[in-house]
Amino acid sequence: MNDRYASGDQLPPEREIARQLGSSRATVRAALRMLEEQKLITRKIGSGTFVAHAGTQADEEISEVTSPLELIEVRLALEPHIVRLAVVHGTGRDMSNLASLLDELESSQDDHERFSQSDQSFHLGFAVATHNPLLVSMYRRVNEVRGHAQWNKMKDKILVPSRIREYNASHRLIYEAINRRDADAAAELITAHLLEARRDLVGAKSG
Repeated sequence: MNDRYASGDQLPPEREIARQLGSSRATVRAALRMLEEQKLITRKIGSGTFVAHAGTQADEEISEVTSPLELIEVRLALEPHIVRLAVVHGTGRDMSNLASLLDELESSQDDHERFSQSDQSFHLGFAVATHNPLLVSMYRRVNEVRGHAQWNKMKDKILVPSRIREYNASHRLIYEAINRRDADAAAELITAHLLEARRDLVGAKSG
């Protein structure tokens, strides 16, 4: 699903989104619920689901000047603390949402585009579980930069099926640590995961 939607545009029905992404309706429903909680979409009974967020010129400028390695540095600063807060504030519903997003990740290991989109949703799910709107907004900006062309150029080099499986093994460990409320383990695991991603980026850049 590569369409871009402007503020006010109507999204396709859940079943159509699920068909386009090759996902289950339960996963799509969880993702839409998360977007609604972030006020990125609105749902009107009898009318449908509509985009509520409009990007800005500044968003595009930051995406253009931020390198993939700079982005990883920002994620290393943010995500260990985010997962700690997810452990403290995450609800059972948040854990269920993360489990659904993880299922989607693990089912997309042979499709790097689908994996990349699912990976962004999964990591954003950590921020949503903090119930801190500023952190959610900050991580949404991170994902906007992750979708920029500089990162897209490296996907073919990095996101091969074997590497995706290794990333997903890390994702499952991080999820399990959050779900059992082990903040120290979750922070250590996400730091190791991001450092590995950084090594991959350096290797792709020099290769």
